[in-house]
Amino acid sequence: MRPIILKLLIAAITFMALVACHANEPWVEVKDKRFYVEIADTVETQTRGLMFRDELAHNRGMLFIFRQEAPRSFWMRNTRIPLDIIYLDRDMRVVSIVHNARPCRSRTGRCPGYPSEGPAMYVLEVNAGQARDLGLEPGDVLTVGNIELP
Repeated sequence: MRPIILKLLIAAITFMALVACHANEPWVEVKDKRFYVEIADTVETQTRGLMFRDELAHNRGMLFIFRQEAPRSFWMRNTRIPLDIIYLDRDMRVVSIVHNARPCRSRTGRCPGYPSEGPAMYVLEVNAGQARDLGLEPGDVLTVGNIELP
């Protein structure tokens, strides 16, 4: 095979492998931007959240799934990166957004809470600034894929 054909073949295979990696990954779409998300649907995963992470890729996030709608409040204890916290109702409609929630490095364990402005069933965390950059507002509806919702 000619070297150029071999390089093109390798590039095509690499591209297909990358596309296949995302094929079954859970995702949330916010105003035409897709975030591939980790799911937090157990007490353990919800408690840990995005703690102790030094970075979060621009197209990544975490979706917290609760069994019922209720007032929610998150905090940033042991979280090392600023986040946008997006509270969603049972229909994936934005209830409220906490923009740029800052990491809490309190040695006493006293960290501020960031409550929802209404009952929420889901919470999406993404890098700080992304909700504002996308023009996300309360009332907007998000879509999901490869996620089993209650």
